[in-house]
Amino acid sequence: MMRRRSTFLLACVLALAPCAAHAADAPAAAPTAAPSPSVAEAAFLKKVMTDLPKRYPTPQAAIKAGYVRYTNEDETGAISYVNIKAWDTTDPDVPAQLWYDVKGRLIGADFSVRRNPDATPAPKPARPSLFGIDPLRVITIGAHIHYVTCDKATGKCFYGKAVGAKKYATVGDVEHPTADGLVKVGAVKDAASVSAVFLYPAIYDVSVWIVPNPLGQFADKNPNVTPSPTAGKGEDDPM
Repeated sequence: MMRRRSTFLLACVLALAPCAAHAADAPAAAPTAAPSPSVAEAAFLKKVMTDLPKRYPTPQAAIKAGYVRYTNEDETGAISYVNIKAWDTTDPDVPAQLWYDVKGRLIGADFSVRRNPDATPAPKPARPSLFGIDPLRVITIGAHIHYVTCDKATGKCFYGKAVGAKKYATVGDVEHPTADGLVKVGAVKDAASVSAVFLYPAIYDVSVWIVPNPLGQFADKNPNVTPSPTAGKGEDDPM
């Protein structure tokens, strides 16, 4: 799950301004409601909100179906699992990504289409309409390499790690990244510690809450999902 960054943070980056000093004083922005769904979108939402909890009721069910956890809990309360065979999502029953909360409840999903990472992203009206969803809801995400490491002694795994695709391309094939490649690029010291590594390609993406959301199923946040006290960024910026 790649949640959208806040307007405040985006403004800081664009202005290259020292915003940190003002962050503590800035009032928390009220969650924004998403535009109401169209007839086609409502039909899609009804299907996925009914079917996906039956197919993937737990993280274990998702893993059995081929999904792999790759993030920590983010600020919305979501922990993301990816199916790398579904980046081009052709079946609404097989999303590219599933999100679970810390209690193992399925709360959301991502549906996506791969795009050319070197091409200028299409303007929103020209973006794909996935399953009848308004292209204005579609966002773009850049390519990067995600990986998970596990400590052999403790069995503890570390999520949310990433390397920029262009950086990885200097040492290996971005379409087929390896643990050895992560060592060469300086991301990890021990290839044996890597339990998962994959390309997160450049995509057009739509995020959908599966848990009913009073702000709308396409909203960035969901008041019906309470993040745990340890919720945070979810994943690091690619190195």
